[in-house]
Amino acid sequence: MRRYTTTAILLHWLIALLIIGTFTLGLVMTDIPGLTPTKLRYYSWHKWAGVTVLGLAALRLLWRLANHPPAYADEMPAWQRGAAHGLHGLLYVLMFAVPLSGYFYSLASGVPVMYFGVLDLPVLIAPDPALKAILKDVHYWLNMLLATLVGVHVAAALKHLIVDRDGVMQRMLPISTSQEKP
Repeated sequence: MRRYTTTAILLHWLIALLIIGTFTLGLVMTDIPGLTPTKLRYYSWHKWAGVTVLGLAALRLLWRLANHPPAYADEMPAWQRGAAHGLHGLLYVLMFAVPLSGYFYSLASGVPVMYFGVLDLPVLIAPDPALKAILKDVHYWLNMLLATLVGVHVAAALKHLIVDRDGVMQRMLPISTSQEKP
């Protein structure tokens, strides 16, 4: 079975690690009571990671448009191919929607985003308390949806690895394994 390109594999795993780290940091930072230096530092890191995910997601989408992914095994039922395609589409949408909702939430809160403390990102909206409340909820629920879909994605990958043994997961592993079908 044909594998994804090295670039696609690198972007997949880098974005996956960043999403997991950013999500975890988001949970930790919002549980810190008050406004402490640690909490402020975590918010900065969270924003930097979110902007990085957004940039890498854009690169990944451009790469995918130019480099079609390998086909699924002929033995995979059509409904599974359709479900995989739909899930991947939703994951791509969320890789953009989650960081953008966080960016606009920050702007609506009156807090500009400075990438790595050196690059001011454009202020596209004015502070707006009503919009801030809406975007806070939107950002939270998009994150919960992303976490759920990542869990489904991981479960499906493990099913293909352990139950089906059809080589689907091996196409995206950083190293080639002997379990791949010719």
